[in-house]
Amino acid sequence: MTAPIPRDIPDLPAVPGTPRLLPSPVPATAVVTPVRRPLTATYRTLIALTATATVTAELLLGSPLRTLSLFSTQATILLALTLTVSARRAWTARRPLPSSLTGAALLYVMITGLVYHLLLANSTSPFALTPEATHPAGWHAITNQLLHTAIPIAAVLDWLLLTPNARLHLRQAATWLLFPLAYLAFTFTRGELLLPGTPTRYLYPFLDVDLHGYKSVLGNALLLALAFYALAILLVALDHARPNLIRHRAKTGFRLGPPVG
Repeated sequence: MTAPIPRDIPDLPAVPGTPRLLPSPVPATAVVTPVRRPLTATYRTLIALTATATVTAELLLGSPLRTLSLFSTQATILLALTLTVSARRAWTARRPLPSSLTGAALLYVMITGLVYHLLLANSTSPFALTPEATHPAGWHAITNQLLHTAIPIAAVLDWLLLTPNARLHLRQAATWLLFPLAYLAFTFTRGELLLPGTPTRYLYPFLDVDLHGYKSVLGNALLLALAFYALAILLVALDHARPNLIRHRAKTGFRLGPPVG
């Protein structure tokens, strides 16, 4: 014999604390249709192939060790690898690479172009290279322009036209400077390993310890680091201020009908 059901059920006490929604185990790709971007993939593949061909030509035309020791070469190699993976992900409708990586690759090639045109190829700069170095002949003239002008501009256009906005963050700006600082340490180590008087002991005039000494070179490095950090902050600010040219209507698989009544 079962017990009688009470007529009045007392109210249960309220659960203390603010209710929180549990994270859904269903990924977003299960309800949002992935979007392939063949035009973006093609453009990034072309830039990556151009960068790879340029670095390869520089290695064949000059000293491989010297070429690989240049900041511009290392930045271009990083850009080529990043764009290759990004192109594949855009072609296969996969998630894009982290913005910390793509932003770093973009910043480094921008540094390559700006330092070359403002400091090295500018005749009014105190660190200007010789006319033979800034205006080489033959194949070097083509690879020089590709490395310091065409490839940085193509990377900036990819960021402006083919990348969603507001992906870069201010907290990433400081970490982007780790590679330039590591390159500074590499330059000092390389200079100590080479014999004094070697023509390519220091590859950049503003880092030439033989001419300026460590005190002046460290001062130049500090000014450049501040300029690079300001450029990184400007890059993040422009990324949030620019319009979003990548607009896709997400297809969730659910169709909402008109309201009834």
